[in-house]
Amino acid sequence: MSDNLNIRRPLDAKKINVNEAWELDYWTKTLNVSADRLRQAVRTVGPMVSDVKTHLGIR
Repeated sequence: MSDNLNIRRPLDAKKINVNEAWELDYWTKTLNVSADRLRQAVRTVGPMVSDVKTHLGIR
């Protein structure tokens, strides 16, 4: 399967993939956090958006 470069948001909006540059960029902008802070949050609580938001104090 080839990558669709027209996609501007994650296909699975419940998980954060910090290993894809474009997805890391999307989530840092969406959550208004730095890439380092986002990576640390994912390492701490896992990739689920709801868990990361809770960890970061975002509602």
